[in-house]
Amino acid sequence: MLGVGVAQAAPSTYTPDWNSVDRHPPTPEWFQDAKFGIYFHWGVFSVPAYDNEWYPRGMYQAGSKANHHHVATYGQPSAWPYHNFINGARDPAGNIAKFAPKLKSAGGKFDPDEWVQLFVDAGARFAGPVAEHHDGFSMWDSQVNEWNSVKRGPGLDLLRLFSTAIRARGLKLLVAMHHAYHYNGFYEFVPAQTDPSLKKLYGQLGPAAENQLWYDKLKEVIDRARPDILWQDFKLDAVDEAQRLNFLAYYYNQADSWGREVVATYKDGMNGKGEVFDYERGGPADITTPYWLTDDSISSSSWCYTQGIGYYTIEQMVHSFIDRVSKNGNVLLNIAPMADGTIPQAQKDILLGIGDHLKRFGESVYSTRAWTEYGEGPTKMGGGSFTTPHAGTPQDIRFTRDKAGNVLYATVLGWPGSSLTIKTLSSDRINLATLTSVKLLGSTAGTYNDLPTPTQNFSGLTVTLPSSAPYRASAYVLKLCFSGTIPGLRPLAGAVVFTDVNYTGNAGVFTVGDYTAADLSASGPGAGTLSSLRPAPGYQVIGYSADNLSGTSWTFTAENPDLRVTGNNDRITSLRVQFNPATYFRITNAANGLTLDSGGSVTSGSNLKQWTWDGSSNLQWQAEAVGGGYYRLVNRTNGMVADGWGATDNGSPARQAPWNGGTNQQWVITHRGGDRYSLANRTTGLVLDGGGNVASGSVTKQWTYGSSTNLLWTFTAL
Repeated sequence: MLGVGVAQAAPSTYTPDWNSVDRHPPTPEWFQDAKFGIYFHWGVFSVPAYDNEWYPRGMYQAGSKANHHHVATYGQPSAWPYHNFINGARDPAGNIAKFAPKLKSAGGKFDPDEWVQLFVDAGARFAGPVAEHHDGFSMWDSQVNEWNSVKRGPGLDLLRLFSTAIRARGLKLLVAMHHAYHYNGFYEFVPAQTDPSLKKLYGQLGPAAENQLWYDKLKEVIDRARPDILWQDFKLDAVDEAQRLNFLAYYYNQADSWGREVVATYKDGMNGKGEVFDYERGGPADITTPYWLTDDSISSSSWCYTQGIGYYTIEQMVHSFIDRVSKNGNVLLNIAPMADGTIPQAQKDILLGIGDHLKRFGESVYSTRAWTEYGEGPTKMGGGSFTTPHAGTPQDIRFTRDKAGNVLYATVLGWPGSSLTIKTLSSDRINLATLTSVKLLGSTAGTYNDLPTPTQNFSGLTVTLPSSAPYRASAYVLKLCFSGTIPGLRPLAGAVVFTDVNYTGNAGVFTVGDYTAADLSASGPGAGTLSSLRPAPGYQVIGYSADNLSGTSWTFTAENPDLRVTGNNDRITSLRVQFNPATYFRITNAANGLTLDSGGSVTSGSNLKQWTWDGSSNLQWQAEAVGGGYYRLVNRTNGMVADGWGATDNGSPARQAPWNGGTNQQWVITHRGGDRYSLANRTTGLVLDGGGNVASGSVTKQWTYGSSTNLLWTFTAL
């Protein structure tokens, strides 16, 4: 490498201000190596085993499912309140309802060591409990909250039991805290309490006391459990900022005193520099930096055990896990034990299915890193939070690489047959002269099936495989070994930058947008380290010598293998990736394959249409930046621009008119994974909509952005 940026050192002591805590290294190497963790929603809400873990809220909400169930099963909440499940009370049928799991050693069904052995068998590298959910019940011997598992309920310090068992098996300890929402809306339907203790349970102490209690609980957890990962649920943005900062500074300082590198996660309420962002039940559509986490559940219907609970399939869990790792993320998977401490067999089967894949093919997952392309194939996963796990197909491939950058793994989400063509590795995108071997990982760890020498052409790299699958698996892994660093890949969209000449060294993938020095560091390469770069066809990179797109600038519209030639190697501190305004593009709808069409020499206000690609200039467009991250789309035939026309309703047509600088003619082009984009009008906020499987000549409309591929478009440089 010709130049290395110096990372900003972490403070020796953290102070409760953003300047200080933002310098905390968010993702230690052990976390990026670990990939997979398990936690569990298990507590007082597991006793009714109905609806979901929000039962304590719903039972007080008139007309809700939980309320109807509670009234029918236990009585009116005013007479049979939630704390009866904690203290224990008889239901109208005479049965005791109480969260009171008993250890196996005391004649019960609960054994934390058995749980942790299951987590180990599932391949988890970190694990831990939900130590407090929204309901305000602490699973440790709290001195600040009498509503805890030692003084009430089971009479057990559950956090200590789990911490001991998890550390004994060599796993990193995660502790999950959901208590920010406890006093910020969870119990909004509970009547005002007069008893001080019940006020505490139901989040009615008042803002100052509640915010202090939020911090005090975290401090206890930190001091008692010394967690490697302190995971927090949403609504941190409703907690007093001073207390958020007190927590971060205390946790980081304590971790330093323990000699540990720790992780704090967030969904909101953090700056996102010293902590790890968590996508609930989802993940991004493409490789995303900085390194991230998702929490997802083994169940499609609830996070806690309920009667009739539904589950995802093993393939959905394994394939979505592989997809998330390929995009630079870790997975935290939730299970839902029964109130008595029993883990249902169906959940065990799913965990062991994941473990089977990791036991056999773990070298393609553990301690790997995302490559410059996450994968290929028809199944698109992710795109944000609350995106359902999908099972892939034998045409879907996900990539990872070893940390040294000499081995590329291609995981196929199903057996593809006797031949597989990896389209990403086509001869026009990558030079495979240094490829030394391609092997199929065997059915047991460390074994391999040798394969014939593959062939490469413009269609991809074609690998000959056995005529039938040599073993059963949820996915199959090809190991591509190189004599040196994996060659640089020409991107389909955006740009890839490299720390070494000739497209080698540490790489960063950048889509359309602006990137500061901090963004460059978060992506991997770091500011002031770039020695070569590759814009995708039709894109350009503008590099700046100073941070925040300032100082001397250099514009690159083509690949540059050695920035020493132009004298700007190791000088780029911030950069901008945008469409090259001189390039004409074919803008094609992802759903129907039709191309955006002006219709030729038409009048101002004419509808934009779609047409089968025939090379006509009517179907060619320039994407010209107009400032502020906005673009205008200019047609090659008539010179008019795409125009939202001030529409506000879904289904309104997109039109065209001469450029007048109005916001209705400006578009935000947002990368949505792979080579796909959405195009949102600045005035209407709606995105271009192909309308699905429509005929050539159909009108292009506008629609609220959602998950449909009708709303996605590709840009092909001409």
